[in-house]
Amino acid sequence: MGQSYNVAVIGAGTAGLVTARELQREGHRVTVFEKANQVGGTWLYDSLVESDLLGLDPNREIVHSSLYKSLRTNLPRQVMSFLDYPFVKRESGDTRPFPGHEEVLRFLQDFARAFGLMELIRFGHEVIRVELVDVVSHDWVVESRTRETESRWESKEEVFEAVVICNGKNTEPKVAEFPGRDTWPGLQMHSHNYRTPEQFENKIVVLIGNGPSATDILREISPLAKQVHLAFRGSDIKLINLKNYDNAWPHSPIECAHEDGKVVFQDGSIVEADVIIHCTGYKFHLPFLKSNGIVTVDDNRVGPLYKHIFPPSLAPWLSFVGLNYRALVFRVIELQAIWVAKVLSGKVKLPTQEAMAASVEEFYEQMEKAGWPKYHTHSLQNDEGEYASWLAAQSDIRPPKSWEEITFFSFVKGIFGHGENFRDTWDVDKWIQEIESSD
Repeated sequence: MGQSYNVAVIGAGTAGLVTARELQREGHRVTVFEKANQVGGTWLYDSLVESDLLGLDPNREIVHSSLYKSLRTNLPRQVMSFLDYPFVKRESGDTRPFPGHEEVLRFLQDFARAFGLMELIRFGHEVIRVELVDVVSHDWVVESRTRETESRWESKEEVFEAVVICNGKNTEPKVAEFPGRDTWPGLQMHSHNYRTPEQFENKIVVLIGNGPSATDILREISPLAKQVHLAFRGSDIKLINLKNYDNAWPHSPIECAHEDGKVVFQDGSIVEADVIIHCTGYKFHLPFLKSNGIVTVDDNRVGPLYKHIFPPSLAPWLSFVGLNYRALVFRVIELQAIWVAKVLSGKVKLPTQEAMAASVEEFYEQMEKAGWPKYHTHSLQNDEGEYASWLAAQSDIRPPKSWEEITFFSFVKGIFGHGENFRDTWDVDKWIQEIESSD
């Protein structure tokens, strides 16, 4: 048995649950802090929305989940499985290859119960401070608070030898910037606060973005809305054919908005709109982490992090699991969690601090030379297979050859080939079987 430490895990969503399981398997003593009263993280649907629908008010009451009521997964259940715990179809549940969010939540709840994780979790505990208090003994203070009454909170400090941050990435909205945004008189909201389409009946709506949330919302509101105008950059992933919609039109990004309600696009077109919905993604948000500037968030780059996980000067006592996107996230999260747990137990060695720091700098330089923007630091769109295989090798896991072909990007290409109804028309089982049979 390797070394054993007292480890805090922040969050009981997908990343937190898998990390807790792997830490426990390696003999570590695990405490999971979760603000909500059940597991699930972003998969825990909440019909409530925030008081500030754009998410700009720092004092607003935060709603963690960004799910809309009708949401289905963009990836099939086969690639949302774990190495030894498949996301199987249940007769009593949603058996579709691309299930609704309720089925994913049930899968995570079953996973937590199957591995005895529930007793590790402190529900209703919001972490408000994580801070290194002793460099020599690598002691971390985790301060959490619980709501005693509607107006009274109780705080508590505890000391841990290591902390793994798994607080998710789909909670703090990133909104579009354009002149007149703050004085435009219509309703503005971020997709984070979209739940159902009824409020958009007979409205002229501008959707900013062309990713999965924008296309799902367009599909849902277009039968009710008077008009829908989609504003997006040419480089956005395009998942929808607007020719299928009689009342929807594409535009370039918004140039400005006026106090009389007009929205002007960069292509010169003008719309007198009622609603602007920002489907513009999210910002990494770590308000509780006090690291004396060692770990920062700069234009959505959390860093410096070795392999998206370890800050070189604080490794292995502080780590992050689940920052990456544009990837088969469940697979990447599990591999990251396995690696973190084995590094802490001493079974796997990290490079020196200097070598890790040099690796991070080299990665940043490669991004800059390639013209890849800083805010895509944690995207794995271009190197998911290589990264997943590297993580697997660190933990002595032999990945199937099909991992080279079954990636997020291969699914995006498959989605393009099957149109906007891909969830119901694409025989993913057959596609995956053909790839795996060629190994």
